[in-house]
Amino acid sequence: MRVVVAGQGYVGLPLAVRAAEVGHTVVGFDVDDERIKRLAAGESYVDDIGSAQLQAVLAGGHFLPSSDPRACAGFDIAVIAVPTPLRDGTPDLRYIEDSARTLARYLRPGATVALESTTYPGTTTELVGPLLEEGSGLIAGEDFFLGFSPERIDPGNPRWNLVTTPKVVSGINPASLERVRAFYASVVETTVEVSDPKVAELAKLLENTFRHVNIALVNELAVYAHDLGIDVWEAIDAASTKPFGYMRFVPGPGVGGHCLPIDPSYLSWRVQRTLGQSFRFVELANDINNHMPDYVVRRLVAALNQHRKAVNGSTVLLLGLAYKKNSGDARESPARRVATLLLEMGAEVLAADPHVVEDARVDQRITRVQLSPELLAAADAVVLLADHDAFDLDLVVEHARYVLDTRHRLTGDTVESI
Repeated sequence: MRVVVAGQGYVGLPLAVRAAEVGHTVVGFDVDDERIKRLAAGESYVDDIGSAQLQAVLAGGHFLPSSDPRACAGFDIAVIAVPTPLRDGTPDLRYIEDSARTLARYLRPGATVALESTTYPGTTTELVGPLLEEGSGLIAGEDFFLGFSPERIDPGNPRWNLVTTPKVVSGINPASLERVRAFYASVVETTVEVSDPKVAELAKLLENTFRHVNIALVNELAVYAHDLGIDVWEAIDAASTKPFGYMRFVPGPGVGGHCLPIDPSYLSWRVQRTLGQSFRFVELANDINNHMPDYVVRRLVAALNQHRKAVNGSTVLLLGLAYKKNSGDARESPARRVATLLLEMGAEVLAADPHVVEDARVDQRITRVQLSPELLAAADAVVLLADHDAFDLDLVVEHARYVLDTRHRLTGDTVESI
């Protein structure tokens, strides 16, 4: 099939490359000219796609990156995989809307459009479908087919990737479901059919809200356990021995990426907008997780005070700018908030992260460094925020004067865990 994947980020690029690998002719469409230039040159900027893998599908002629909307013409199936950020607490669907309008110009009878972008229940049928109909003059479910299949990308996960993770699929009618299912069955190992796009949209938000709420629970527990003088990590380890009725979640410096800081708020917004009710669990989880970077800084300030040092003028070395281990993704990373707070308090902030090489989201006042014994010894405090495998953690314990470990990876007389 001729496939268009609109959006070439952490979700769209792996899908486009995989579709090309199995034999589809794929256009990777993105409005970011710089991204397209890098892709055309065989340079990947996404963790899960190596440059050699990208170069192979380019050389085979199955993958064409383009920022020209005309390249979308003649598609059999188009997938919308663009960002869905929040703007002032409200879902910002402009990228979905723009993509739908672009695809509508090239939509032809018998073609299929699938939305992957995470959003509130009803987006596929109430927003995307009408935009496609308006721009094409065709009728969804009769002249063309439409469905929703939520992305389940976990950047850097070596076991569960695009191919191995079961893919939920849906359509606005049985014919649409079959066409959406058939495409995804060609690129992934397992598809899971549901009856309606709203079910699939809610399933995605349920997955992320479940994680968000449980992480908030252990984050708040970690704060109070510390004040009570209890080792929360030992308690979590003990609870994790229960073989039923318990699932392990651990504290951290906050949540990041796209899924947890943003996606549950889509559900909360939809409930408030449609039903006039507050989704209290989501709002509480947002409040707790959003303030974990502030708690990390408060713990650091207290530790420096114990050493008779002020934050103002101290050198603080941050280990990890990404939101998770072994990833270069700094979207909504709690490290950004930690760094900003420390800079505002007058600290000299250094940061080491071999994965986050260039990212405009990272405060440019941060001095980027390579981890070394000299830097560790010179810093007044070290904060482990992302426990990348590339970090020599033994070196950190050996040379750092004080370490605040937000991932519970280090032990030693100079180490504290949140």
